[in-house]
Amino acid sequence: MVALELRRAAPADLPFIRETERLPGYESVVGRWDEALHRERLADPHYAYFVGFDHGDPAGFAILRDWASAERVTLLKRVAVTRPGAGLGRALLAGLLDRVFGETEAWRLWLGVFPENLRAQRAYAAVGFRPEGVARGSAFFHGRFHDELVMAILRPEWQARQQSKGARPW
Repeated sequence: MVALELRRAAPADLPFIRETERLPGYESVVGRWDEALHRERLADPHYAYFVGFDHGDPAGFAILRDWASAERVTLLKRVAVTRPGAGLGRALLAGLLDRVFGETEAWRLWLGVFPENLRAQRAYAAVGFRPEGVARGSAFFHGRFHDELVMAILRPEWQARQQSKGARPW
């Protein structure tokens, strides 16, 4: 797997994030916010923005909601990479799992993915997310409602994967 350095994003990373979420092919699978909303969310402690770097170059980003929440449940709101199919997504996701479960008391990390987005589903499954069911009409995107496949990973599942890889569980 590709190794990425994962860092918390800063306001200076917003042009990269906005450019990445607007890459061709992402218009129907990745949400897009304007700069003002990104700045608002970046400053909100309930959100955590991360940028993954491949040999010093930004290669992807992720936005998490409910970071370190009292409910111990975090949502992976958005993730995108600059070169889909190159292993960057899986590397970014693996790093995110380590950050979420290593830096917070989260019990559950979940996401919604469009059922037709099979590439993303494979990447999520490869790092331990499991499908849980379809939330009908839960996403309003491009002027209409879409179903989302809910996928999640729980802390004990992440810990078991860490132990099987020989890594130190948090």
